[in-house]
Amino acid sequence: MAKEEKDEKVVDEGLQPPKKKPLIKWVIIGLAVLVVTAAGTVGALYFTKMNSSKKATAGQAAEPVLWAMEPFIVNLVDNQGDRYLKVTIELEVSDKNCLAELNKIKPKLRDNVLDLLTAKSYRELMDIVGKQRLKDEIGMRLNNFLTTGKIVKVYFTEFVIQ
Repeated sequence: MAKEEKDEKVVDEGLQPPKKKPLIKWVIIGLAVLVVTAAGTVGALYFTKMNSSKKATAGQAAEPVLWAMEPFIVNLVDNQGDRYLKVTIELEVSDKNCLAELNKIKPKLRDNVLDLLTAKSYRELMDIVGKQRLKDEIGMRLNNFLTTGKIVKVYFTEFVIQ
């Protein structure tokens, strides 16, 4: 009988898992949640601060300096001059000092752009790639005349082919 009681104790002890301290488990889970929350908060504050400093820097950047040219109306090469192009161009320049020079050499610039435009055909200008190529050509040609600054970008504010 003593043996049976001993076996029952072993069986009872075997069925019941040993009691671990549940407090330690909850402390570890709580610390993990706290660490993850703290890391997320610190990361969010860091990136928010970086974005706000970038926006402040961008807001302080100088506005682009634009110089408008009078509209050009030219006959295109194809169809015996039946098609014409009307384009208005604005130039973005690197600095304000360049504006005085642009005003001095305005006739040279207009003549150069006219020569370029009259050599173009409808097929060359009908798609976006052709228009972008024309902008690049205008920028390169006109930059050859400048000594104080440079043309950063060419904008078409009006572009009509008829």
